[in-house]
Amino acid sequence: MRVRPDSIYALRDLYEEIGLFDRKISYCKTYEVFDSEEARAAALQKLVTKRAPLVKAAVAMASRGVECDAKYLPRSLKESSESTEVTP
Repeated sequence: MRVRPDSIYALRDLYEEIGLFDRKISYCKTYEVFDSEEARAAALQKLVTKRAPLVKAAVAMASRGVECDAKYLPRSLKESSESTEVTP
């Protein structure tokens, strides 16, 4: 596994990679043709497995205090952060 320095640019790159995997997963779910549903599930599982460590690294980097502009945040992470906010 690559060692990522804690910087704004590294976090932004992580967000871009997560967004790329989100788009690949979405494409796999909707447009890609498979012989069977098992093949589709296997391909989706492979993509989700590759995406998981990126999300874990991005969340860890953000929790260590690295800040990045919200416009770089992938949609999948924006939705999860908005749902956890508490409104009075």
